[in-house]
Amino acid sequence: MEAIGLGYLAAGIGAAFTVIGAGIGIGKLAAAAMEASGRQPEVAGEVRTSMIIAAALIEGATFFALAICIILANK
Repeated sequence: MEAIGLGYLAAGIGAAFTVIGAGIGIGKLAAAAMEASGRQPEVAGEVRTSMIIAAALIEGATFFALAICIILANK
């Protein structure tokens, strides 16, 4: 296998781990937010806002990691 093929393989594996990690993180975040909303329904709006901000930060880090994978694959 050529070096470029290994680069693409490594980028694919890195992207897969990145997306899996982000999915797990956002899933745990949503579960905790739903539990908090269930326990105290009066603060559900504040919890939802905090959840959306945290999810955006997780997705931002995910997109950064995916960009690094693509850059390294094309190097």
